[in-house]
Amino acid sequence: MVRDPWLPDRLLRTERDALMPLLRRTPEEFFDLRTACPGWTVREVLAHCGAALVRIVEGRLEEGVFLPDANAADVAERESWPLGRILDELERGFSEAGPVIAETSDGTLDAVALGEWVHAGDVREAFGEPGAYCGAASLDLALPLLAVTSRKRETPRLVAALEDRPSPVVLGNEIPDRPPARYTGDAATLIRLYSGRPLVRTRYELWGARERELLIYR
Repeated sequence: MVRDPWLPDRLLRTERDALMPLLRRTPEEFFDLRTACPGWTVREVLAHCGAALVRIVEGRLEEGVFLPDANAADVAERESWPLGRILDELERGFSEAGPVIAETSDGTLDAVALGEWVHAGDVREAFGEPGAYCGAASLDLALPLLAVTSRKRETPRLVAALEDRPSPVVLGNEIPDRPPARYTGDAATLIRLYSGRPLVRTRYELWGARERELLIYR
């Protein structure tokens, strides 16, 4: 698959338009809810997302910037911020990071854009909103970006027959003497598999690969 450099920008802007109104109208106490990210509340997930995206915007991408210790430091730095400031930074990141990502010729930062979309799903799930990892408008953008990222992260080839998609989705890289793995299920569960999110109450079938081989975020 040829990389579309503007795909991350379209995904981020689509998610901005869907998520920010929800966040702006949600009572502040809901931001203390726990998420699928161990140890992080909704507020902390959003602080991480805004910090990561604005780092891209401002070119502050020193070595190890997106590793767990650096992420935790960014969240801790924002602990005293009012919620409105966290949301403002997040909205800026959604709006401005895409063009910078488009300029990275190797697509290294594409996975960050996809990760922010997954985190938006974490927030929706914590809020009890429907469609946590399968927004109607954004899924058409997220699946091609997952295809690119799964190749970049060197996961094995997998052909996914999705119940809610007309055509199979092909992910990962071919491995000599190993047939492609196969998945059947819905798109949201596929996203959960690749992003390491909980699979409680999901139904899917996976042949020819182990779940841990598919993870793009470790």
